[in-house]
Amino acid sequence: MAYAANYRRVGEAVLAIVATGAMFYFGNGLNPLWPLMWIAPLPVLVFALRSKWWATAMVTVAAMLLGNLNMWSYLTKTLGMPVSVWVGIFLAASVVFAAGVLLFRVLVLRGAVRSGLVALPAVWVTSEYVRNLTTPHGSAGSLAYSQLRFLPFLQLASITGPWGMSFVLLLFPAAIAIGLHLRQTSPKRALQVAGAGIGVVAAVLVFGAVRLAMPMTETARVGLITSDEKANAGVTDPGADTKRLFRDYAREAQKLAANGAQAIVMPEKLGVTLEGKTAETDAVLQSVASQTGATVVAGVVHVHAPVKYNEARIYAPGSDVLRYDKQHMLPPFESNLKPGTTLTLLPRPHQKWGVAICKDMDFASPARLYGEAGTGLILVPGWDFVVDGSWHGHIAVMRGVEDGFSIARAAKNGFLTVSDDRGRIVGEVSSSSAPFATLLVDVPTAHSSTVYQVLGDWFAWVAIALLAFVLLQVVRLRTRPQG
Repeated sequence: MAYAANYRRVGEAVLAIVATGAMFYFGNGLNPLWPLMWIAPLPVLVFALRSKWWATAMVTVAAMLLGNLNMWSYLTKTLGMPVSVWVGIFLAASVVFAAGVLLFRVLVLRGAVRSGLVALPAVWVTSEYVRNLTTPHGSAGSLAYSQLRFLPFLQLASITGPWGMSFVLLLFPAAIAIGLHLRQTSPKRALQVAGAGIGVVAAVLVFGAVRLAMPMTETARVGLITSDEKANAGVTDPGADTKRLFRDYAREAQKLAANGAQAIVMPEKLGVTLEGKTAETDAVLQSVASQTGATVVAGVVHVHAPVKYNEARIYAPGSDVLRYDKQHMLPPFESNLKPGTTLTLLPRPHQKWGVAICKDMDFASPARLYGEAGTGLILVPGWDFVVDGSWHGHIAVMRGVEDGFSIARAAKNGFLTVSDDRGRIVGEVSSSSAPFATLLVDVPTAHSSTVYQVLGDWFAWVAIALLAFVLLQVVRLRTRPQG
C-alpha cells in the first residue's frame, strides 16, 4: 500500500510538471496560444494543495523550467547568449513563481482563503515590476504579452498596464484550484471563491467589450516600407552607399505618397550619417516630403564623434530635419550608442504625432510621456531577429492601449505593423514578402485618454501592498497547524 501511494504521488508530480510545463511552453513565449495561459498554473496549484511543501517547490520549479524552454533557442542561438544567461533568467523566474505557489499553499491550507487567492498574483506581479525597473529589457517578460490577441482582455491595460493583466491571469486559476480543493469540505465557500475569480474576469471582459465598441474618429493614411535584402547587408556605410540606399527607399516612398500616404515609416539603422555631412542624404528624403506633403521617418546610426546615436531622422514638408534619439538600447549590440532623453512631437494641424524606436516600446516611457502630451499616432522604426518578429513587434501594441495612441512600426527582419489604440491590428505584412515590402492603411489618429496614462503603475503598487499583506498573514497564522 505504501509503495502504491508513493507511485501515485510520483505520478501526480510528473503529471503536474508536464501539464503546466506544456501549457506554459505553448501558451507563452514568441508565438503564444493565449487560451492556454488561463489554466497553465492550475495543475501545480492543485498539486500544491495535496502535497508537501518541498514537493510543491520542486514540481513548480521543474514545470516552469520546462515551460521556459520555448525561449532556449531564441536566447542561445538567435541572440547568441551563453547558456548561463538562460539558466540565470529562468531559474530565478521559476523560483519566484514557486515562492508564490508556496504562499498560496500555506495560506489556503491554514484557512486564509482570500489571502491565498491573491498570493501568487501578488508575488508574480511584484517580480515583473521589479524586473521592469531593474533590467534593460523592461516589461518584455510579462505574462500579459501572451494575451495580446485576446482583445477584450487587453483593454484592461488602459487602466492597469500589463500588471493588472498578469494579476487577473493568475487569479483565475488560483480561484479554480481553491474551489476544487474546498468542493467537498465546504461547497458553499468553494462556490464563492470560484465565483469571485470568474466574476473578476467577467467584469474585465465586459469593460473590454464596451471599450472596443466605442467609435473611432479622425484617421490618417500611413505607409510603411522595409527591405530584408538590404537588412542582410547590415548597416550601410556612410556617404555614397547610404545616399544610394535612401534613393531606393525614396522611390518606394513616392509610390506610397502617390496613393495618399500622409506618414511614411522606414526601419531602424538603414545607414550611417555623419554630423556635418548629412546634407546629401537628407536631401533625398526631404525632397519626398516637400514634393508630396508626407512626413517621412527613417532610422540611421548618426555619428557625432566620438558619440554615436541610434536616431530617427524626420522629414516634414516646410520644416527643418527633426531627430529623435532612441532611449532604450539592446545590450550588448547597442552598448556603444548613447541613449536619448527627449520626445519628438511632429508639427501637425489639429493632431499630435510622435516618434520612438524599436526597443523604446518595451518600456512604459517614453510611451506614457507621449500619451500625456496627447499624441494620437507614434511612428516607430524597428529591427527584429526574424523569429521574434511577431512577439517583439506586437509588444508595442500594448503601449498604444495603455496610453491612447495608434502605432505604425516598420521593422527589418520582422513585420510592418499598424495597430490602433485598442490593440487591433489594422494592417500587417511580413518584411520578407517582397524585395521592398510595403503597407498602406488608414489608422485612427485621435488621442484617447486612459487611466494608466494618468496614474501610471498604480496597480503594480497595489500588488506590492497585497504581497506585504499576505506575508503578514503568514506570520499571523504561523502557529496554526498545516493541512
